[in-house]
Amino acid sequence: MLLKQDQALNQDSYYEAGVRRPAASPALEGRIDADVCVVGAGLTGLSAALELASRGYSVAVLEARKVGWGASGRNGGQVIVGFGHGGEDTIEAQFSAADARRAWDISMQGLELMQQRIARHAIDCDYVPGYLNLAVNARKARALQARVEHMARVYDHRQQWIPRAELGGWIASARYHAAAFDPFSGHLHPLKYTLGLAAAARTAGVRLFEDAPVIGLDRGDSPTVRTARGAVKCRFVALAANAYLGEYDQGIAPRLARRFLPVVTYTVATEPMAPERADALIRHRAAAGDTNHLLDYFRVSADDRLLFGGGDSQSAAPPSQFIGPMRRRLLAVFPQLADLSIPHAWGGFVDVSLNQAPDFGRLGSNVYYAQGFSGHGLALSGMAGKLIAEAVAGQAERLDLMARLRHRAFPAGTWLRRPALALAMTYFRLLDLL
Repeated sequence: MLLKQDQALNQDSYYEAGVRRPAASPALEGRIDADVCVVGAGLTGLSAALELASRGYSVAVLEARKVGWGASGRNGGQVIVGFGHGGEDTIEAQFSAADARRAWDISMQGLELMQQRIARHAIDCDYVPGYLNLAVNARKARALQARVEHMARVYDHRQQWIPRAELGGWIASARYHAAAFDPFSGHLHPLKYTLGLAAAARTAGVRLFEDAPVIGLDRGDSPTVRTARGAVKCRFVALAANAYLGEYDQGIAPRLARRFLPVVTYTVATEPMAPERADALIRHRAAAGDTNHLLDYFRVSADDRLLFGGGDSQSAAPPSQFIGPMRRRLLAVFPQLADLSIPHAWGGFVDVSLNQAPDFGRLGSNVYYAQGFSGHGLALSGMAGKLIAEAVAGQAERLDLMARLRHRAFPAGTWLRRPALALAMTYFRLLDLL
């Protein structure tokens, strides 16, 4: 169902319009053998495949559509360390202080891993450092400042506090009351990065199959992953389909599919503006986002457009229906951009866990998974792939740490997903209004 809805969501993606994809990889035909079969050619799956191939494993990747088709290739492009407020609160509630710090370090290492791969594989993906976290009122400014102090005290993660009197030197908007600048986080072109990882994986010997949706998984000592026209017999499986996991035969991992909601977010891109006008919007051209539960997030692209995202939705309406509402939200932040048209609008699904913390682990002894990034996974997803590769190679300490996080299924599983999501969206809107 999601795959059918998703076709319309991605029709006018700014990211797709700006890249030249390589020739499509073939669909899987017949039976093949591999040490590891990876399901999903997004950032988690490609990261796992690249890491495993570098360790000498033979790897086959099965992708239902195209490389980077899902959230990996159409997200807001914001590379933010950590797990988001909800995820970090969950980790601190469930873990000791020492283990919470270990989890935080995994997040930081995810950003470092991304930067290393960009350099090592010469991936041209428009990476820019810096993230501006913005509070929309005085109460939220106090909460943000407390959070900044907490992160410095507990995790040695130091950000620059920007009071309201100084905010005009950072962002050309009167909407906000205060901000925190994180020099470690940043932003990039996510599809260019994902395609760069795929190219590196192919060079390392990974066999990648597109238009190869998985229809079944036969578990056991030697699992078999089945598509309509072929199968991969392997020793290990890595499930990296994330929001699309529920699309596959419910025999694969129904317990996992019940532990997240597929939420639609939308992004628009303005027409290009003069470089000096783009420079004036946000200092250092940093990425930016507010602290609302249903947040706005935005950044200036390498070709001088404003990319503006948000509008979490329980529906999968065509993005064209959201141009008007998104334009109003954009102009509430930057009214000086009223003359710019919006030629691109697109959307996509992200997988949101009930506690907003990442959900990593294993099924049995040889099926690994990572999901539940909850909109905060651009850097962490790459690290998740690396943790899966480490576990396959017998070094599971870091994956096992994250697997200790307790997750609950949404009530009634997939049957009440839409009503539950509608209720959650209403609740978060009320919190933001109040």
